Amino acid sequence: MKRICFALFAVALAACTATQQPVKKAAEATYDGELNILMLSDAGRNGSYDQRLIGEWMGVYADVLGPEFVISCGDLFHYQGIQSTSDPLLWSNFESIYTHGELQCPWYGVLGNHEYRGNTQAMMDYTQVSRRWNMPDRYYTLSVPLDDDEPDSERVRFVFIDTAPLIDKYRRDSLQYPDVQLVDPEEEVRWIDSVLGASTEQWKIVVGHHPLYTYDKKDDAEQEEMRARLEEIFRRHAVDAYFCGHIHTFQHIRTGRDSIDYVVNTSASLQRAPQRGPLTQYASENTGFGLLSFDPGVMHYTLVNSRGELEYEIERRK
Repeated sequence: MKRICFALFAVALAACTATQQPVKKAAEATYDGELNILMLSDAGRNGSYDQRLIGEWMGVYADVLGPEFVISCGDLFHYQGIQSTSDPLLWSNFESIYTHGELQCPWYGVLGNHEYRGNTQAMMDYTQVSRRWNMPDRYYTLSVPLDDDEPDSERVRFVFIDTAPLIDKYRRDSLQYPDVQLVDPEEEVRWIDSVLGASTEQWKIVVGHHPLYTYDKKDDAEQEEMRARLEEIFRRHAVDAYFCGHIHTFQHIRTGRDSIDYVVNTSASLQRAPQRGPLTQYASENTGFGLLSFDPGVMHYTLVNSRGELEYEIERRK
């Protein structure tokens, strides 16, 4: 395990509101892998709540880690998604928030339920406009080496899925979520099964918006339908972790029936109080973002809260 230390002295949070004071951060240590990724979810609040603050902390950690890319687990554009590739929300929720130079790396996103209230095709079309936004399709996959200079190095298979069409309540509400009808859920599930089945990478990571497991007041049917479609596939193909968002809390769950880590990546803006249950490994009421790193034989995830603190860690070895 490699760790690097950094000290932050009187870090001025530019463009914060008048109520937000410059912060000081004592020396901390975070995991620095061969492959480093930042991850956020449910962030789109036009800079309000903690979004701009968390964007600043993401820049601080990105400056240290030099991430290969950033993952958005959906709902980057509350409340009604975007309408076109020139929608002002693209500036107020994304381009003007995540401004640090190290955050100008590629971003890979999935669609959340709030994006489905808008023009989802515009989310994909923005790939042709932005130098960093990448969403080539509603669901897609990516194989990444741990070391670009070593073609035989371990690789990570990322599978980015489109979860709203897999849930009946969105399919029934064609007025509020018209684009959901553009996706055949059975065809998507077959695609997920085939991609995971063909994967020879050492690590298999699935990213979506809606959870398979969580403790929350939201409709339990969402999770039940997600599990009915995907859980057996994830187990059969030995998925290492499923990362998602949607419920605006941080939750780490293990079922005990397999080795999959189910992680609800905490909200990067407005947070809700978490619930806990018998499968809960950890839950947090704090907003923040995630750091996902890989070394040969090691996957390491860290929850960073809105105070810039390293709050919780998950490690997998193989």
